Amino acid sequence: MLKLAKLPDRTPAKITITVSSDLNQALHRYAAVYRATYGEAESVADLIPFMLDAFLDSDRGFAKARKDAVPQTETEKPVRRSRAPKSGNAEAAPRVVPSIPQTQEE
Repeated sequence: MLKLAKLPDRTPAKITITVSSDLNQALHRYAAVYRATYGEAESVADLIPFMLDAFLDSDRGFAKARKDAVPQTETEKPVRRSRAPKSGNAEAAPRVVPSIPQTQEE
């Protein structure tokens, strides 16, 4: 057996959503504050996955529900996530999303 476990599925899922006008404005303001803070412009679409990731990581109720859920199979074990640096470093570790059921919309 190898020390490195089988790599998890890293296929991104495209999800299309519709947001309210107020939320859209808030997301664009957030992107502007992000640009002012870090000196790099990022699109709202590029920020949203990281915002959702941070939200899920900080939701204690969700963490407890996942912990108390039925044991996961070998292929569904959560994986450690690493955040890639903002630079275009090709050697940076890819961002891995925890394996939770997803609905894929086209």
